[in-house]
Amino acid sequence: MVPEPPISGPPSSEPPPPENPIHRFSELPTECDSLTLIAAPEDRPGADFADDVRAGLSACPKRLPCLYFYDERGSRLFERICELPEYYLTRAERSILEAHADELAALLAGPVDLVDLGSGNSGKTRLVIEALLRCQGRLRFIPVDISSSMLRESSLALVETYAGLEVLAVAGEYQAGLDYLDAEGGPPRLVLWLGSNVGNFTPPEAVGFLRRLGGAMRPGDALLIGIDLRKEPAVLVAAYDDAAGVTAQFNLNLLARINRELGGGFDLDAFAHEARWNDAEGRMEMHLRSLRGQSVEIADIGLRVSFAEGETIHTESSCKYSLEGIQELAAASGFAISRQWLDGGSRFSLSLMARGGASG
Repeated sequence: MVPEPPISGPPSSEPPPPENPIHRFSELPTECDSLTLIAAPEDRPGADFADDVRAGLSACPKRLPCLYFYDERGSRLFERICELPEYYLTRAERSILEAHADELAALLAGPVDLVDLGSGNSGKTRLVIEALLRCQGRLRFIPVDISSSMLRESSLALVETYAGLEVLAVAGEYQAGLDYLDAEGGPPRLVLWLGSNVGNFTPPEAVGFLRRLGGAMRPGDALLIGIDLRKEPAVLVAAYDDAAGVTAQFNLNLLARINRELGGGFDLDAFAHEARWNDAEGRMEMHLRSLRGQSVEIADIGLRVSFAEGETIHTESSCKYSLEGIQELAAASGFAISRQWLDGGSRFSLSLMARGGASG
């Protein structure tokens, strides 16, 4: 018997169920069962870089987003910066974790997953990983970083070092990490945002990002945020303009990346790295200063950019906070600070926060 065709009716008025954001992430092959590496969706690979370069170099004053520092070469250069004698931030933050990681683990209500936004080589994060493994025996670690090569390398090193550690690595920008966290289940989470990366946002932008982060957090989650404190401008300028010139290479690599990826014609010898303290805005700034009047073609995006002698491209801002400013930032973002630690020189702060501050 031939079955009768189904009776067709009017199309359903019910909208299709929303797509789970996790389904838009793709899993990349890895060499280890304890490591899962996923990549954020890229609808137009490379398009954001091209669009942002066009917009930034067509603006007045000219600018480029600091997130594009971190291609493979830029990530390696930043790891060298973290080891420089002038760059106190990494050592100061590490000293706090060395002194208080076990105290931090004991403050958490129970077993957690550990999330690291902008994980890099996870050097300092190892101190938290070790403390949590001592406290709870096993741990799932979720690093988020824009450099997939750095993420793969550091994640493999971690699972080879620590028994009981599972790594779920997310290659993408912060927002991709937040999208994943918002959709992914599991136990409560401790979210790390270290390295004073919050300083790359203006204070209103930082509030907006922290509110979005808070929206992806669940009851029982906590945030540990590292924030650089205000200090003598001479100390700050030296940290962003080291004697060995590594930070200059890091800054100029942004132009080299445009040359490599977008057919740019920048002569790197015609630009100089410049670090400034902007007292009115309470921030360090990095610029690339044109040493002569010149015109540069970026072939792949059909753009020609003219520079006057002395004109700069603003490539990074790093806001510095007072302790009162950190309290204000937390409250405006909807967080409450439960514990705060400083390094021995009171140069840097780590604050443990949970949702619950005023959000007005």
